[in-house]
Amino acid sequence: MTREPLPDARAGDLRQAGEWLARHDLADVRPTLLLADRLAARQRARLGGSVVLALLILASALAATVNRFGPDSLRPPALPALAVVVAGLLVAQSLLDGWVRRVDRRAGATLSRRAAHLIQPGWRTVLGLPYAVFAAAVFAGSILLAGSALAVPDPTVRELTVVMLIGLVGVYAISALQLRHLLRHPVVAEDEESLTADVVMRVEDARELTTPSVQWSLPMVLLVGTAPGWWSAAALAYVVVSLAAFATLRTRTPSSATVARRVVTT
Repeated sequence: MTREPLPDARAGDLRQAGEWLARHDLADVRPTLLLADRLAARQRARLGGSVVLALLILASALAATVNRFGPDSLRPPALPALAVVVAGLLVAQSLLDGWVRRVDRRAGATLSRRAAHLIQPGWRTVLGLPYAVFAAAVFAGSILLAGSALAVPDPTVRELTVVMLIGLVGVYAISALQLRHLLRHPVVAEDEESLTADVVMRVEDARELTTPSVQWSLPMVLLVGTAPGWWSAAALAYVVVSLAAFATLRTRTPSSATVARRVVTT
């Protein structure tokens, strides 16, 4: 009996799964349709998450523009409208995470057996202490930066700072939802190889969450050139220092594949 060829889309997903395994030092692992489906779902969800964050930046910039240059009739509703948009983006992100969970659930239902040594990786495994410290430092730095701008007597700066704070709260809430999803959704694995790939996916996704793209963008988009010179210098220093720390993390910490192998062997 001849084997039917896979549809082009499935064949493409399978090929990308093989490339993903090779990039993570797992070239000896055979790509499966289960892994291909899970990776494809994560890739599409990550694209959707990027769109959500881009919309957050655009909505914040639009609210700041209306609040500063718009007619008086539009200025009072600008901030409540931004809060509603942030809430809608949170719902969109939760729907994306729910879709990934459903893909994993369907994949788990097809397994003939589960891994004998079931694990549920915690935050120290998935995120790691260095990345957790970095994320906490970025959070504290962004809040302090916004708080210092609130102390500026210029009402325009204060209004733009409120817009920035709403945007920051939105991005941190989205990141918290994504991290909760990574920590709580069940492991989908039937052997050591698929267990390793599952942990790699979690670690890789968690590290992507620590990239402070919006935290770097919002101060520059909203307040640089409007706030006093000392604040603009502080914002630039915040971006440079956090960027240097992020680059150091990326180059000095073990790869996601190394972390996954340690977890599985332990």
